[in-house]
Amino acid sequence: MIDIASTVQKILILTPPILLAITVHESAHGWAAWKLGDPTAKNMGRLSLNPISHLDPVGTLVFFLTQTIGWAKPVPINPLYFKNPKTDMIWVALAGPVSNILLAVVSALLLRQIIGPLSMWQGSYAYVIKPLLYMAFVSIQINIGLAIFNLIPIPPLDGSKVLMGILPDNALEGYLKIERYGFVILLLLIFTGVTDRIIVPIINYANRLLIGPII
Repeated sequence: MIDIASTVQKILILTPPILLAITVHESAHGWAAWKLGDPTAKNMGRLSLNPISHLDPVGTLVFFLTQTIGWAKPVPINPLYFKNPKTDMIWVALAGPVSNILLAVVSALLLRQIIGPLSMWQGSYAYVIKPLLYMAFVSIQINIGLAIFNLIPIPPLDGSKVLMGILPDNALEGYLKIERYGFVILLLLIFTGVTDRIIVPIINYANRLLIGPII
């Protein structure tokens, strides 16, 4: 039997970190592109911090189910605006994962420096502080997971854009042939648990590195 109260509580705790991670990730792509000369995302309102501008229903559902990986609507980028399209595209692609790593660090600082250990909060304050603590902890997991997931070099993930930017032309031609199958390959890796075996150990290491046994 489903514990409705527990399920609702879990959704309430997961929602803010997931929405923030997705929004910052996609906005970072658009912001980097804009700074490098491409106004496409800005003109389409994709520099917004409004999560609705970036949500992909399926990708968001995957986030809630896995609590580590998922995706949003890709920010439109036009490399023709860039002075050095190949190199600039690398920076634009990296902006999303880097923004998530920074969010994970901020969440860890919040957890360690402001909120503190769970055991120190008792009584009426615990009803407010404990959910915030869990949100910060989940935020670390989600942001590290999103960053690592997106750095996998399979189209359409950010890692594929980075790889395209550094591959020599002869190797790039062969790599581009798998682009049309990228999403299918990605789904296979997700549902066979391959991505979990890659990402979960990194998340666990990041948790130990950033916060230690605080909870």
